[in-house]
Amino acid sequence: MSEPKLKSVVCSSPAGLHRMAYKEWGDPANTNVLVCVHGVTRVADDFDALARAMSDRYRVVCPDVVGRGRSGRLRDPALYVIPQYVADMVTLVARVTAGDEGIHWFGTSMGGLIGIALASLPGSPIRRMVLNDIGPVLDPVALGRIGDYIGQEIRFATFEQGAAYVRMVSTPFGPHSDAQWDKLARDVLVQQPDGQWALHYDLGLAQPFKAMTPEKVAQDEAQLWAAYDAIRCPTLLVRGEHSDLLSRATAEEMTRRGPQPRLVEIAGVGHAPTFLQPEQIAIAREFLTG
Repeated sequence: MSEPKLKSVVCSSPAGLHRMAYKEWGDPANTNVLVCVHGVTRVADDFDALARAMSDRYRVVCPDVVGRGRSGRLRDPALYVIPQYVADMVTLVARVTAGDEGIHWFGTSMGGLIGIALASLPGSPIRRMVLNDIGPVLDPVALGRIGDYIGQEIRFATFEQGAAYVRMVSTPFGPHSDAQWDKLARDVLVQQPDGQWALHYDLGLAQPFKAMTPEKVAQDEAQLWAAYDAIRCPTLLVRGEHSDLLSRATAEEMTRRGPQPRLVEIAGVGHAPTFLQPEQIAIAREFLTG
C-alpha cells in the first residue's frame, strides 16, 4: 500500500493568502475523490486508518484545516469560522478534481459542519456524505467550554506528559489500544524550540468561540438548520452512543429532515467516533461505496 503524499494549496481570506496542507492517499489519477475533514483541534492524520482502507477505491484527500497542523495560520483569528473553511474547501476541491465529477465527503464534528454548509450550496460538489457526530444544534455552554479549553496555552515537559493529557481529554473517543492512543497524541503534539511539547494549533481558534453570544448562537443554529434542510445528497449520520454534542433527539430529528439520513449509533463511544477501528471503518466503506 503506497504511503500518502503531503501537498498544499494556496487559499484566500479577507486578511490575505494562506496555505492549506493536505495528505493525499491512493492513485493521483483516480477521479473518485473522498475528502475527509477533522474536528476543531485535530488534524488530517486522524484519518490515516480510514484513508488507507479506502485508498483502493478512492483518491483520499485529508486537509489540515487552516490554523491546525501543517497548515498556515490566519492573520485575523476572527476568520476561524465555517464560511472561511468552506471557501478553503472549494479551493481544495478545485485542485483535486478535474471537472464536475463531484466528491464524497466524510466530516467529523467541525468537518461535518463544513460539509453541511458546502453540501447545501447550489451546484455543490458533494455527491455522498458521512456526518460523524455532528448536527445543526449548537449548545452555548458547550461552545463556551470549547473556547476556554482551546484558548489555553498548555505546555508539557515531555511527550509522555502531553500524551497523557491528550488521552484524558479524549476519553469520549471510547476504547482504544495503547498504540492507538499514542498515535492520537503524536498527531497533535509538536515539540517546541525549547524542547517542550504543545498542541499543534493556533490559540487564536478560541476567539470566535469567546465572541459568541446567545443571540449569535441562535442565529447560527437557524442558518445551520436551513443549510441542512437544503441538502439533497445521500447522507449517513453517525452518532456516538454517549455523545454530548449530538443528542439522540437532534439525531432523530435530522433523520426526518433535509437529506433524511440513515442513523448509525456506535456503542460505548461519546464525541466522537475516531474511525480507527475496523468495524467503524466498515460502516463508512459500506455507505460510501454502496
